[in-house]
Amino acid sequence: MKWRQWLRRRAYQDKANLRLFVLGASVFFAGLGLVVLANRWLLPSLLQELLVLLGLVVGTLGGAAALLGYLALALLRVIRMMEKHD
Repeated sequence: MKWRQWLRRRAYQDKANLRLFVLGASVFFAGLGLVVLANRWLLPSLLQELLVLLGLVVGTLGGAAALLGYLALALLRVIRMMEKHD
């Protein structure tokens, strides 16, 4: 039951959901940029591989945060519509 209460509270936090989406998307693109720059500017080496790995981890975390924020913006709106406002 606690997760339902958390979802209901999160459904009414539009600013926080949008902030999570924008921050996650920014972190995702920063990680993607790190991957691209490491592949373009560095010669094949262990440093290049480590930077690409770091970029992938950062991009994955940012993508997960952006996905959570987007789903909160889109799907939790349905919860607000389905609640009865007497």
